[in-house]
Amino acid sequence: MVPPRLAGHNRTRMLRPQRIVFAGACLAATLGCLAAADGALHYPAAPRGDAVDIWHGTAVADPYRPLEDLDSSATRTWVEAQARLTQGYLAGIPARAALRRRLAALYSYRRCGVPFGAGGRYFYTANDGHAGQSRLYTAMRLRGAARLLVDPNTLSPAGMVNERSGYVASRDGGLIAYGVSAGGSDWTEWRIREVATGRDLPEVLRFTKYYAPVFTRDGKGLYYSAFPAPHPGAELSTQDLGDAIYYHALGTPVTADVRVLYDGAHARWQYQPNLSEDGRWLLVRAGEGEVGDKGRENLYLLDLEAPAPVAVTVAEGFDAAYNYVGSDAGRLYFLTSLAAPNGKVIAIDPEHPERANWRTVVAEGADAIDLAAASVTLVDHQLIVQSLHDAHSRVVRYGLDGVARGEIALPGPGTARGFGGRAGDAETFYSFNDLITPPTVYRLDLASGQATRWRSPQVAFDPRRFEEEQVFYPAKDGTHIPLLLAYRKGLKLDAENPLLLTGYGGFGVNNLPRFEPARIAWLEMGGVFAVANIRGGGEYGEAWHVQAILTHKQVVFDDFIAAAEWLISHHYTTSARLAIHGRSNGGLLIGAVMVQRPELFAAAIPQVGVLDMLRFNRFGQGAGWEGDYGSPQDPAQFRALYAYSPVHNVRAGVHYPATLIITADHDTRVMPMHSFKFAAALQAAQAGPAPVLLDVELNHGHGGGEALPESAALDIYSFLARNLAMPGRRP
Repeated sequence: MVPPRLAGHNRTRMLRPQRIVFAGACLAATLGCLAAADGALHYPAAPRGDAVDIWHGTAVADPYRPLEDLDSSATRTWVEAQARLTQGYLAGIPARAALRRRLAALYSYRRCGVPFGAGGRYFYTANDGHAGQSRLYTAMRLRGAARLLVDPNTLSPAGMVNERSGYVASRDGGLIAYGVSAGGSDWTEWRIREVATGRDLPEVLRFTKYYAPVFTRDGKGLYYSAFPAPHPGAELSTQDLGDAIYYHALGTPVTADVRVLYDGAHARWQYQPNLSEDGRWLLVRAGEGEVGDKGRENLYLLDLEAPAPVAVTVAEGFDAAYNYVGSDAGRLYFLTSLAAPNGKVIAIDPEHPERANWRTVVAEGADAIDLAAASVTLVDHQLIVQSLHDAHSRVVRYGLDGVARGEIALPGPGTARGFGGRAGDAETFYSFNDLITPPTVYRLDLASGQATRWRSPQVAFDPRRFEEEQVFYPAKDGTHIPLLLAYRKGLKLDAENPLLLTGYGGFGVNNLPRFEPARIAWLEMGGVFAVANIRGGGEYGEAWHVQAILTHKQVVFDDFIAAAEWLISHHYTTSARLAIHGRSNGGLLIGAVMVQRPELFAAAIPQVGVLDMLRFNRFGQGAGWEGDYGSPQDPAQFRALYAYSPVHNVRAGVHYPATLIITADHDTRVMPMHSFKFAAALQAAQAGPAPVLLDVELNHGHGGGEALPESAALDIYSFLARNLAMPGRRP
């Protein structure tokens, strides 16, 4: 299905990345048409139309709607011209060459992922610092010789293992499923490899997106979530409709796969499969859109030992989150927000799943449990609960009776991830990192509770040269909000520091301390890095989230603006040295605050942002975001959306900050048209001398929590070096 369209407008089709590649040999000849002798930029003329929509009596012009047709000749020509302009500008930045060398050294560090076990063997990813993607290895002993199992770097040029979904092993460790996406797109195909031989089985599970499959207990089949095949050329614009759960028996054609769960009356529902430890119960979470996006799901249960399994409703009405934790001794454990905004753990008897029989195991506490991540695991017949204390990790072990068994000591305030395994495992693994500490992997002995370091990354910098600081600042309404900073030791509060401020503020997502190699180069250049844990996220539970959604979304932007003003008033920086950056929903944040307060910032970088708030729900995953943003079809929500929509609030004659708008040619989640429209509107309106540039990443998708690609980091920090008056500052 394609998005609705007005008469006279073409259907949106897939952007073909090869069309926007330009030859370096013709760059110099073309730049003369784009830059005047005085250095002023000449922006390519964007294709325009006369579309006007009437929203609840309000006429809203949409002059750049032709840019929604990604594959039209007019759009391709415009994008190619933007690429020449942007790359010419970035290539001329004096600090770029030195920054490129430093980033190459920082990204080239040895690191390992968190191990997981199956069938008496270990699996883990590792990178020697020179591979584009980490490789998967397997070993029979934790410190024994490892064998290469999957090398994503040998896939087709645009192929990569989908890091969000990761790898899935069969119970006996004989098979490994791995998801491959083209150019980082959310569209993922799952391949199954024999561990013993290293050969792939012939069948491939196609047209999946966000959810990993699960092997049956005997390893003879998989349950998986998949969408109908998109029409060729419409992969970017196709809405996420028609998802269903299927069963695939290994050794049979995928065309014979059985559809297990589907609701034709609710085409927008999506499904995530899980399997109980004993292999009997298939647990399915259903979301109105992407599962987990709204923090409210339905829950269904299928008895796979029944002659004809049917879905039994465990929870319906989308009243709360139900994250599957694990199973043990005939009980299923879930992390839920039901009557517990900070989260609690419950046990359900699958033989009697009625709500009256549910039992609370770990009650809601003062610190929130992250409902958007695997924050509770069941290993060694105990629960490991990761909660959030002032926007950093706290980890406590509990018995299945709910009695606390002690806190797991972490190296400091930062982010812990992992703690996976099965009910019978005696060990688990986790990683720890913060803004200046790369992920270090630890092994936890669950009998003794003792943690030992397993692998430390080998980095090209000394973390002791930098420090972190957490402060709290008042929001517009007086709410105290955490602000985490990193900088070189000996920082002077003289208001002269270039500072990069980031945030997210949406969907209950927590913006926790996370290492990124490029940030070290920024700190070495004398820059300060700051993360504002604004409302709309889940740092303090669901209550923190819902204070800044729907018609209250402006709270997100006010919180972020307050962070900028606090940093200036406390002499960390000035408006002339202050830059802002955010990705995805964070890209919306940057677009909104820069059009509301353009004088407050010197540079702004909205990356893969949601920027057209009146048409976001017509493409890709957009309809599933209405739980946070609201719908323009609702009069009150339309007024709120229209008031902050970045595309619709650009004003002619305004001096906007230097702006680098980044999107990706394979972004099926936030369609590139958002960035295209915003760039066209800003370039036409800009009254000041600051540049407004569009940067399209080739063979990249939306991205997630992973570090910035090195190419994007080079563009971002080069752009900031030039526009924050940082001549001579080199890493």
